[in-house]
Amino acid sequence: MSEQTTDDPFEDCELGPEAILGTRTYEDVLFTDETETPVNVLTGETPEHSQATVDEAQAFASSIDTDTPQIALSASVETQIETASKPYTAAAFFHFKATGSLKRHRAYHAAEESDGFVVSFEANYTTGDLTITVEEVNESERDDG
Repeated sequence: MSEQTTDDPFEDCELGPEAILGTRTYEDVLFTDETETPVNVLTGETPEHSQATVDEAQAFASSIDTDTPQIALSASVETQIETASKPYTAAAFFHFKATGSLKRHRAYHAAEESDGFVVSFEANYTTGDLTITVEEVNESERDDG
């Protein structure tokens, strides 16, 4: 039995491109100035490790050395306490913590890796909203590239 290769970037995905085509906004998923931080019950102050600005979070996310653009996501209060970490973490812009679904994560990743789609995103660190747009590239546009 021989293995066949296919040009379908969604072959290993549970969702097809129709599930992610267009523009979708994921609300309140990014790190913002309003992200919840722990408070020491004895002093009433936020621990130093949980104090951060949006600029620091964006700089951290953009400093990650990868071909996939990164965003700054909110870290849970529990994570901040357990690991004494910052109130943000970096992840690929289509990460399941942002999109709410591992199925969507895989579909966005497939589209991002494919020449057949243009994937763009806007991270609004004021509102915490992430907007992802996926457009299919037609054959003539692909040939022009």
